[in-house]
Amino acid sequence: MPVVVVESPAKAKTINKYLGDDYTVLASYGHVRDLPPKDGSVDTDNEFAMKWEVASDSQKHVRAIAEALKDDNELILATDPDREGEAISWHLEEALRKRKAIKKSTPVSRVVFNAITKDAVTTAMKNPRDVDMELVEAYLARRALDYLVGFNLSPVLWRKLPGAKSAGRVQSVSLRLIVEREMEIEAFKPREYWSVKAILATPRAQEYETRLTILGGKKLDKFSIATTEAAELAVHAIQSRDLSVGKVEAKPANRNPSAPFMTSTLQQEASRKFGFGARQTMSTAQRLYEAGYITYMRTDGIDMAPEAVMAARDTIKAKYGEAYVPASPRMYKNKAKNAQEAHECIRPTDMNKTPSDLARLEADQRKLYDLIWKRTISSQMEAARLERTTVDILSADGQVGLRATGQVVMFDGFLRVYEEGRDDQVVDDDDKRLPQIMQGETADKRSVSPEQHFTQPPPRYTEATLVKRMEELGIGRPSTYASIVTTIQTREYVRKEKNRLIPEDKGRLVIAFLENYFRQYVGYNFTAQLEEELDDISGGREDYKAVLSRFWRDFSAAIGETADLRITEVLEKINEVLEPHLFPPNEDGSDPRICKTCGNGRLSMRTARSGGAFIGCSNYPECRYTRPLAGEMEGGDIAGPDGKLLGADENGDPIKLRSGRFGPYVQRRDVSEDEPKPPRASIPKGVELDTVDLKMALDLLSLPRFIGDHPDGGKVEAAIGRYGPYVMWEMPLEEGKKTARRIYANIKDPAEVFTVGMNRAVELIAQKAANGGRGAAATPLKELGEHPSEGGPVNVMDGRYGPYVKWGKINATLPKETDPSSLTMEQAVELIAAKAASKGKKKKKAAPKKRAAAKK
Repeated sequence: MPVVVVESPAKAKTINKYLGDDYTVLASYGHVRDLPPKDGSVDTDNEFAMKWEVASDSQKHVRAIAEALKDDNELILATDPDREGEAISWHLEEALRKRKAIKKSTPVSRVVFNAITKDAVTTAMKNPRDVDMELVEAYLARRALDYLVGFNLSPVLWRKLPGAKSAGRVQSVSLRLIVEREMEIEAFKPREYWSVKAILATPRAQEYETRLTILGGKKLDKFSIATTEAAELAVHAIQSRDLSVGKVEAKPANRNPSAPFMTSTLQQEASRKFGFGARQTMSTAQRLYEAGYITYMRTDGIDMAPEAVMAARDTIKAKYGEAYVPASPRMYKNKAKNAQEAHECIRPTDMNKTPSDLARLEADQRKLYDLIWKRTISSQMEAARLERTTVDILSADGQVGLRATGQVVMFDGFLRVYEEGRDDQVVDDDDKRLPQIMQGETADKRSVSPEQHFTQPPPRYTEATLVKRMEELGIGRPSTYASIVTTIQTREYVRKEKNRLIPEDKGRLVIAFLENYFRQYVGYNFTAQLEEELDDISGGREDYKAVLSRFWRDFSAAIGETADLRITEVLEKINEVLEPHLFPPNEDGSDPRICKTCGNGRLSMRTARSGGAFIGCSNYPECRYTRPLAGEMEGGDIAGPDGKLLGADENGDPIKLRSGRFGPYVQRRDVSEDEPKPPRASIPKGVELDTVDLKMALDLLSLPRFIGDHPDGGKVEAAIGRYGPYVMWEMPLEEGKKTARRIYANIKDPAEVFTVGMNRAVELIAQKAANGGRGAAATPLKELGEHPSEGGPVNVMDGRYGPYVKWGKINATLPKETDPSSLTMEQAVELIAAKAASKGKKKKKAAPKKRAAAKK
């Protein structure tokens, strides 16, 4: 009985259903081996030999596959149909051969399927092949490059740029995109311009909107009317003239549907329509794929299998009628140059399975399936037919001209099912419907109004538009987009606000450093060229060791050149590069780098121990002027040596907002010999720093707050501690005891610390005491039922560090992108199994027995 290996238990369960009892289907739980994070994992002196290590969490799964092969002497590797899937198959075979689980007589084959359906799986089983070593070598080259860059460049950053965390081959380039966009926005100077709108009416009193296009006999461009005065003159010119319709032109137009989804366009559209991040989109799509509802979700391809095209056309005809089916199928050509990830488009495996048929799915899965189904079906529908009308209205002397535009949908075609979203919504005047307007008829003026406008800076990237830009530049691949976008956020180089990506100061400094000392390696063309070379390896056109050798020769030389750099030298270089941003020109023409406080010190960028950066004076400590990188801020900057001054208390003591090793805090008075540890209070998690004012600081510094005496004796206080806000009851001192017993009870809302009364505090403490000091029995967020194989309740709980799955003594944290309310039992069991495996590995080994002393 052959052993079939796939990546995940969910996929194993679906495939087992199709293959039946003649096969043993097991999961590898993703990659089983990786390069250990230490020096020498890629040996640059020995033809880039790589030292692989089976991850501790994977030992159990490899062992289970090896045990199965003792009884079933055939191995079928059925991992995903891309470079990563090929690599997992190769790693598995290598790891099993190393364990001698695969004998010389054991047949090993590789099968691939683009969809987990009975037909696709059984067809794949009839067409086995060997592991594709060209795809594996493309993976090896990519993994070695990522290791060489990360493991050699990150330590340079740590030494030369305090606070920097890491650099990566592709992550640094995508960070550069975000930083450059932010600098464009900061350098942007808005330009004023005006437009003039007129509401006109036909002789039949039907109104329509027009805009001024001709003034003084000349055609206007965007900036022709630049001031209020010019706009008022234009309004007068219209009002003082009689107008009539000069020309009415109606033109037919067709609008074609968008191509089916590939990875990048699915991520973009899910972001536009649902606000999904790239990682959330991919994990949701993965679950749909493993359940057999959609084809493989990591692809550069937009073509569709012929049988799928015909099925889509049949569905369109059945649901919408013959008129919506084009005369011939629509064909979409792949843009991808490489074959390694250019699979079929992302589409439903069964076109007849409409979103309403999958009502039992989780909310995110339902939304994404609905999007994929509609996009796929619409891509094979008839074009929408429109009629676009343009009406020109002129004065008799030709000095004034206005234009009205509108369009009418004559046949909705694919628009009946789906319309692609837009990244930045723009009002389209053509979408309006016009009344019947006849050439030569008069146009009555109902109102004429000028409108002031200012040019807008380019918008900040969303995750979707960043992926789109990376794709345009040829940076990254479908399997890497989501992880790149996530990494730059977890490294705290970028933050996300209202779905937009904004670079942090750390991110700016890293890019400034890399652009100066490793410019080539954050270059868009260089990174795209390297991606093409990796594609050439997967296509058998390039040797992977030759690519690594060329890269390492230049890169190691660049690393060597930074060995003697001093931190002060690096900071001064960054000052020069970021000067337009850090020190914008003064209106009076004076040197922007001269200190405003002492008048002769020179301003420059400095780094704080906390990893932040600020502008400080060269005369420090005599002059203690500081400000943030972004510009002047009243009271200074929290990263500076003096922090940000919020004001003074009733005794005149300064209250400052500062940044330390454990995050931001407020402090009363400065450190001195007499007071080495002045009063401090941490800023609670979730509080925006720009909302911290003097009142909030004084409130925090007043903690712990005495609430009153407990009815049973002892005092009750409220405070904010390491784990958040709480109330505390210090009981009366018991006879013979040196310290009083205390009971702490958590409060969810930090603001309640300042308002909680005795009744509420006693209630919270009583709940805690009733459970042995451990608090009231927590109510599950969701009850999933009994564990399917082991028994015992499985619940989703709310914990201090976020939601988690609880089964017996095992607590498994939910991934950040997972919605607790939509978690299924299947997912929960998977998380529990992974946690149990990791706990098993953490148990200490028994100490080795001492050998008895040898007898003389």
